[in-house]
Amino acid sequence: MKIRKLAALSAALVLLTACGSSASTSDTQESAPSDTSAVSESVTAAESSELSESEAAPETEETDTETTAILTNSMEYNISSLKGPTTMGMVKLMSDSEKGETINKYNVSIYATADEIVAGVVSGNTDIANVPANLAAVLYNKTEGNIKTAAVNTLGVLYVVTSGEEITSVADLKGKTVYSTGKGTTPEYVLNYILRANGLEPQTDVTIEYKSEASECAAVMAESENAIAVLPQPYVTAAQLQNEKIKIALSLTDEWDKVSETPLITGVTIAQKSVIEENEVAFADFIGEYQASVDFVNENTDEAAELIGNYDIVKAPVAKKALPYCNITLLRGEDMRSAVTGYWNILFDADPKSVGGKLPDDNAFYTEMIYE
Repeated sequence: MKIRKLAALSAALVLLTACGSSASTSDTQESAPSDTSAVSESVTAAESSELSESEAAPETEETDTETTAILTNSMEYNISSLKGPTTMGMVKLMSDSEKGETINKYNVSIYATADEIVAGVVSGNTDIANVPANLAAVLYNKTEGNIKTAAVNTLGVLYVVTSGEEITSVADLKGKTVYSTGKGTTPEYVLNYILRANGLEPQTDVTIEYKSEASECAAVMAESENAIAVLPQPYVTAAQLQNEKIKIALSLTDEWDKVSETPLITGVTIAQKSVIEENEVAFADFIGEYQASVDFVNENTDEAAELIGNYDIVKAPVAKKALPYCNITLLRGEDMRSAVTGYWNILFDADPKSVGGKLPDDNAFYTEMIYE
């Protein structure tokens, strides 16, 4: 993350011109290095200029003020995100950033598991991350309050699917083996909570076999004639396209709503406290541009599916069918705080370890955004 700085007013003008004519690109897997050559050239040009102060100042004062505002409010953010719905809502933002069409520059790295994101957040190398909702609480406690939750990006996306078993209620899972992903994150805690609310003890009444990635569970379902799994979208759709016998038996969002007054939350967006405080306007611009990306994805299924396929999140045909069921959103402000707090409370009551041993306080949230 770097702030573009002004060496002189005339340097700012040269830099602004250079930025407007250059395309910005970034890889979805690795953060792109910052190109400082334009800055160096602009500083050299400013130092060698023979224009006197009296000649230059009157003509550029208003423009220079605007230029300074633009450059000092623009940031470069390194973002880590999970492969799936939490990144699907960000694809327009990623595409626009690569084209140089965003206020900030966004280097987005996509990971298969939440564990891969943790190190970057704790070390401070990751500025912003999309993570499971419970992990946001864990990281807040682990970093002693140095990260903040700024938005809910995904609501419930978990489903119980079968390739032969007749499952019509949670009670029907008794005595069964269920494949699932997300041990230590949202899928495990949601499934355990729903099972217990229905009088079933995980690993006693229901055997749960965890896989490291959702794609592994989808592969088991695609190859099996009689299996049960908990899968998130879009992996439910991917499995169904490989095996037409696979069907959705239960929506865990619906089952959650039967036993809880708090909405089921899958993913949230967190950021380093220092990153927000360093340039709150730029961070608010990020939220605004992220909102625009989410709106685009939800309103333009065909185009969004192509972008999702281009970033190798899932294939475009899978994305097209799955998007209506992915519950991609961007819940912010007090609504976000209320929803996440309620969700964390439920997880804490069920297992304090799920939120890092203690409930985060109100300082865990960032709600005072600036929007156009």
